[in-house]
Amino acid sequence: MKYAVVFIQDEKISDYQVSVPDLPGCAVTAKSIDLGMEEVTKAIQSHLAILAEYGEKVPNAKGLDQHRKNYILENPHTFSQAFWAIVNIDITPYLGKSHKINVTLPELLIAQIDDKVSKSSDYKTRSGFIASACFAELEK
Repeated sequence: MKYAVVFIQDEKISDYQVSVPDLPGCAVTAKSIDLGMEEVTKAIQSHLAILAEYGEKVPNAKGLDQHRKNYILENPHTFSQAFWAIVNIDITPYLGKSHKINVTLPELLIAQIDDKVSKSSDYKTRSGFIASACFAELEK
């Protein structure tokens, strides 16, 4: 899932405040943008692990445009200082225990799925691709 993150630089101490609007309370402080991306990725994974531990649903990520519009309305004084990034997180480990099921699909569809998986770093396996597609469809 692609989570939007917003960076705001604290001019007094030159650190970046990095937060994830889709995950309230998920935020970090970092000395650089690169460190901010690393730290916020770890924070998102930790946040999702805690949700999974308590049986909570993984929050759906909203689009970046929607977040930017909301941010303008809620923070007009800091909008010009804010910049955005996307963190791609494999949410499969946070959806609960995996179960093997038997699925029948047309041969050409399987070939297309396998081709997509082999060419994309977003998906590690055919099952991961199918799980992502199902999750996206269920969130509609």
